[in-house]
Amino acid sequence: MSASPERIRLAAIGDLHVTEASEHRYREMFEEISEAADVLALCGDLTNFGKIREAEILAEDLRHCTIPTVGVLGNHDYECGQHEEVARILHAAGVTVLAEQAVVIREVGFAGVKGFLGGFGRGELGAFGEAAIKAFVDAALDEARRLENALRSLKTERSVAVLHYAPVLETVVGEPCEIYPFLGCSRLADAIDRFDHVAAVVHGHAHRGTFAGKTPRGTPVYNCAQMVVQAAEGRPYALIEV
Repeated sequence: MSASPERIRLAAIGDLHVTEASEHRYREMFEEISEAADVLALCGDLTNFGKIREAEILAEDLRHCTIPTVGVLGNHDYECGQHEEVARILHAAGVTVLAEQAVVIREVGFAGVKGFLGGFGRGELGAFGEAAIKAFVDAALDEARRLENALRSLKTERSVAVLHYAPVLETVVGEPCEIYPFLGCSRLADAIDRFDHVAAVVHGHAHRGTFAGKTPRGTPVYNCAQMVVQAAEGRPYALIEV
């Protein structure tokens, strides 16, 4: 029997919300992360409005990160309709922007999607009624399918799912309950729980949520929005052993 792969230390952060006035704001943090971790995961809302200049400013700071970096975009990164260019700029700065295709780093697989909203458990929105509702649910199902397909492509013993929207209710608790359905959906957790190799899930989006939770099958889920991690861990990024 082959020895188990060496564990790695994953740094994860979301909701940087870089603006055109954010030059050099994260440079030192990325240098610090490079010393503390083996891989960095970016959990979406990397820019504030999805502007090209915002992405360029973030890319300048990311060039000070010397470890492999993966990430997904968030809803803010789509605001200006320039998300493909935002992804291109980040890729040029060394970020593997996860989408349909997963990646393996140091024998750990990484798969990710933005995800979508729609609610959790019995409160999850169903595809019934108006065409607009059905289109909404189709968008959530499509993100879950993309995540499932990417996870299925991985043959590693351990993998990490990187999301923006939350897959479980536990990690959004702390937000106003009225907005829970807009913070994520259980369909993402359903996709994750089809696989035994998923060792951890990281996401952002819920700025006032809870740091740690679990999927129904027990996979650890971490809300890595920098505001949440700062309150829980005393620094803006999470460090997770995988």
